Amino acid sequence: MSASVRLQVNGQPVDVPDGATVAAAVAHWTLHFRTSVSGEARAPLCGMGVCFECRVRIDGVAHQRACMTPARDGMQVDSHD
Repeated sequence: MSASVRLQVNGQPVDVPDGATVAAAVAHWTLHFRTSVSGEARAPLCGMGVCFECRVRIDGVAHQRACMTPARDGMQVDSHD
């Protein structure tokens, strides 16, 4: 059995395999990460940290790239930024 980590995404517990990114955890919970200024749903596009469409708040720090951040136990993620 593979190891997993548990984090909170928008207040909900999410378990993902050890080594998964925060983007994988958020995608498990919702299909869009945030809303653009014009109200459109936004989600990861490039998966390599170039497009910044996967920005989330992690442990109180805004504008973190979810696709570049490994998930870890106890992490608090807010995708509503």
